Amino acid sequence: MIQYKIEFLSEWHIGSGLGAGAAADATVLLDNNKMPYIPGKTIKGLLKDAMKDIQEVQPEKISEDDIKALFGIKSNSLGVAKFTDCTLNQTDYDAIVSNKYQNAMLKNVASTAIDEFGIANDKSLRSKEVCILLTLEGKIDDADDYKEKIALAFKWVRGAGVNRNRGLGRCKVTLIEENK
Repeated sequence: MIQYKIEFLSEWHIGSGLGAGAAADATVLLDNNKMPYIPGKTIKGLLKDAMKDIQEVQPEKISEDDIKALFGIKSNSLGVAKFTDCTLNQTDYDAIVSNKYQNAMLKNVASTAIDEFGIANDKSLRSKEVCILLTLEGKIDDADDYKEKIALAFKWVRGAGVNRNRGLGRCKVTLIEENK
């Protein structure tokens, strides 16, 4: 089992696909306890994209066969790697839920389109729910043979979620080494 952590360096938004009426056009994905998380399939996609980027420029580090083995040949086939959801560590999770602090982890941000004269476009105001800076943890099972390649690919991941190329979701992903 490979354990990793995602340390967010900016607010982030992994979308639920839902809005909150007038409060927000897009809400953060939450579990049954109203806690933010990142689905394992999202982490799988980020890692696969990073590995493909590395493979293009340094094929000696990560091969097409590595990518096929880890993620499968086609989108509907399974590779060896099994990804868990990425969540707060259990101690922090339990403390936040038991004290009912979930709402303190979220806030709304607004944006609007600006024309070439610096004036806001009509009807372009949008609001999005974002999550505060957190460190989340996840696991990848059945991929121990690829640990070094996964660690390299995680170094290439610079952002996660919506608007990651516009400042949201900046992050650092690293492996958690077991204490021995």
